[in-house]
Amino acid sequence: MPHKPFVRTLRAQWLGQQLRALREARGMTLKLVSEHLQRDMSALGRYERADWPIRKGDVTALLDLYGFHNAAERARLLTLAEEVWRTDRWDEDYGDVVDSSFIQYPWLEDRAESICSYNALLLPGLLQTRTYAEAVIRNAAEPGVPEPTIERWVELRIERQRVLDGPTRVAAVLDEAVLRRPVGGRATMADQLHQLTQLIRRRNIDVRVLPAELSLHAGMDGTFTLFTLPSPYPEVAYLENLGGRLYVEAPKSKRFVDAYDRLVKAALGEAESAELIATIAEDMS
Repeated sequence: MPHKPFVRTLRAQWLGQQLRALREARGMTLKLVSEHLQRDMSALGRYERADWPIRKGDVTALLDLYGFHNAAERARLLTLAEEVWRTDRWDEDYGDVVDSSFIQYPWLEDRAESICSYNALLLPGLLQTRTYAEAVIRNAAEPGVPEPTIERWVELRIERQRVLDGPTRVAAVLDEAVLRRPVGGRATMADQLHQLTQLIRRRNIDVRVLPAELSLHAGMDGTFTLFTLPSPYPEVAYLENLGGRLYVEAPKSKRFVDAYDRLVKAALGEAESAELIATIAEDMS
């Protein structure tokens, strides 16, 4: 066991999930793996759940047992094993910014109990129509990105929306400017807002609008997303800008919890927000 209390960091959770996926892909049980490596089965389970930090040597032994010999991926997982205590920024180079957003972010979406976001410029990806998403992704892509790549990114974003069909609570505070910005043109935006009026009728979706006349509020530092994970894992906040991607873990993520609560209090209520969204949708049509 570790000599001091271990905080279930995002790195430890990600590493444990990767090791579990490799084990299951090989059709191996924890009992079988523990017998091969002469390790305690309960300890291996705790490694996969991120209850305990796993040693680099044990990761090497597991990768060898699973026949996982991709040099770049092995190096990435072994680096994670060395850094499971860290809770600072994640800047691994997985490729370009748009494509790399499909690495950890969807993993957090899939396991979160709730996803709350403050959006100052665009609608959150989970609530975007295909044409709206395509306009956003094309704008963010570097010049010369092949058309099939653009199409794949759009499809990945739409596939992520399966989260909406599950128990996950999705909440968003939208700056009123988000609703009035004609992304992709007025027709695309009108279609987007009409779809939004339908989505907010679902019990697991809560959208509030921050009115334009509100001059100062808790979101002045910009857009962020807050993931509430199942107990005992802490909240994780996510930010992205031209400087890179940032995952903020406990205890620093608490400031984002507080900021989101303040934004909800400052925003219009559910009924007023729905009415404003519908009015702007009609104006866009």
